[in-house]
Amino acid sequence: MIPWVHLASAAVPDGVGELRLKRRGAEFSIMSGTIELMNSRLSGSEEALATLVAQRLAGRKAPSVLIGGLGMGYTLRAALAAFGPDARITVAELVPEVVDWARGPMAELSAGCLDDPRVTVEIADVAALIRPETDRGQAPRWDAVLLDVDNGPEGLTRRVNDRLYDHAGLAAARAALTPGGVLAVWSQGPDRAFSKRLRDAGFAVEEVMVRAHRGRKGARHVVWLATR
Repeated sequence: MIPWVHLASAAVPDGVGELRLKRRGAEFSIMSGTIELMNSRLSGSEEALATLVAQRLAGRKAPSVLIGGLGMGYTLRAALAAFGPDARITVAELVPEVVDWARGPMAELSAGCLDDPRVTVEIADVAALIRPETDRGQAPRWDAVLLDVDNGPEGLTRRVNDRLYDHAGLAAARAALTPGGVLAVWSQGPDRAFSKRLRDAGFAVEEVMVRAHRGRKGARHVVWLATR
């Protein structure tokens, strides 16, 4: 068996430990401690996060889309393919090294998506872009917010990520969405309490099981589609 090769490490801001990028042949993995956050063989559900939202916003002109977490770029690439040429897509990535990896050792995966003129990359906590302090009380700015942070609505690499998914965080996300806008959340598995919090926040909620692989077999992940 081909051994894993450690390529790079990056500190998690305000977190414990670090992210580690590894490669085995053509396969990439990003780890946090003993937890694998993402693997290049399992791109199906990350792509579904974008395509499911695009289907529900079909026909909307110049949609403004916020993606929380660049990861290996699969969600961004799917969004670029699914949304039209007038879309504006902002990617919030907390760890700057992840962007460097996308332009460096994982350039074959990102396939130039960061250079698409529709894309803006912000090195920032996505929570700050959902509802900036300077934007309180102003008009909603996002037609869709796509969150692929940690392994779902539970902070693993940063406990502060929990604030995205608690009652106050969901209320902020709903306020930041235009009417009919969609909050989409990726998770490794179901979470009944989170589904209830979404409904309590005033969203119409759909929970979709999607394949981790692009095919019809293998593990399933969860994508919540919460519509304002």
